[in-house]
Amino acid sequence: MAAPVTPPRGMRDFLPAEKARREHALGVIRGVYAAHGFDEIETPVMEDSQRLHAGLGGDNEKLAFAVMRRGLTGDDLAAAAASGDALSLADLGLRYDLTVPLARFYATHRAALPPVFRSIQIAPVWRAERPQKGRFRQFVQCDIDIIGEASALAELELLTATLAALDALGLTGCTIRINDRRILAGILASWGVPEELRERALITIDKLDKIGPDGVAAELRELGVEKDDVARELRQLETAHWHLLDDGEPPAWLDRDAYGDLLALRAALPDAAIEFDPTLVRGMGYYTGTIFEIAHPAYGYSLGGGGRYDGMIGRFLGQQVPACGFSIGFERIVDLLETADEARPRAVVLVHDADVPAERLLAIKGELVASGARVRLERRVKNLKGLLDRVAADGFDAFATVNAATADASQLAFRELDG
Repeated sequence: MAAPVTPPRGMRDFLPAEKARREHALGVIRGVYAAHGFDEIETPVMEDSQRLHAGLGGDNEKLAFAVMRRGLTGDDLAAAAASGDALSLADLGLRYDLTVPLARFYATHRAALPPVFRSIQIAPVWRAERPQKGRFRQFVQCDIDIIGEASALAELELLTATLAALDALGLTGCTIRINDRRILAGILASWGVPEELRERALITIDKLDKIGPDGVAAELRELGVEKDDVARELRQLETAHWHLLDDGEPPAWLDRDAYGDLLALRAALPDAAIEFDPTLVRGMGYYTGTIFEIAHPAYGYSLGGGGRYDGMIGRFLGQQVPACGFSIGFERIVDLLETADEARPRAVVLVHDADVPAERLLAIKGELVASGARVRLERRVKNLKGLLDRVAADGFDAFATVNAATADASQLAFRELDG
């Protein structure tokens, strides 16, 4: 039996039409971000293993692909197996996100960068996920980040650029859910969650949309949270909005400074649909302040998100540098998009007889390419319908036949293809 020829589980091939749709979407995103003053950078696909496992990536660190050190011996493998420390065999790892590499990049090149650095990173990342619908082991992230800006201007620029990119892609009806880690800390404090358990408690609250208030309350009880009415309070939190400072005494858990900052963000973007959600967590442990996600009523999952992570770069530099970022969930939105006809050049096929000289074919093709068209040459076959169906599926719009009497492109008679 022949060996399987499929890609590794959780990784994918892309046929030409799929690749074209992806590249079109990436081009739109890049163009919008560049117009908003961001500069694109590139970092290596691998980073030092110790850096990837420095406690910055939360649960994603457990999903990092490790790269074994060269020159390992059988004794090294046996010792690692006996100790249960497989990471001792690795000195490098594939990046599991783009934020940790960005922090390292900034620490490396800070002297060559402006005081406020606005970066674009669009690249693949790798995680040892259990493959399932919507979850892959290799996928593309589209990140913009602002480093060096401590004020809310960073959040406002990120939100504005991201909403503009979604609009340019034709994805309308999106809402920004927004919260602040300081508000979450106040909620956990009001429930009596000790400091050392708060990160674990946040992971549990992050499951609210999957297991509901009763499920979250049950898991928190297992952590030792003794408050009886957690489920009822979670239901109240789910309905909290922008009136918490208007209706008498605000709830005890509300951090007024953080809430005031969120109100200011909302006021600065009056045309954006921004909703306050005090149960929004965002799973990454490195967030320190504002956090946000893109929601859409037609989809039961977020289409992107981000937040402020002021403490991360200081881990590399030894001094604090403010930072904030936003990531579009590219793999989640690309299949929702259609490539607009006007966004790509006209694509045509020249079906030619075998006796047409190659130099004439190339000359005719060159005329069309010079006019801005995308052109493919196809030799005439008996099953012309099958050929035309295939090129239509590949995204071509029209075809013309070329025979020995065709002198130049002006003599071509194009017929439209049914895509």
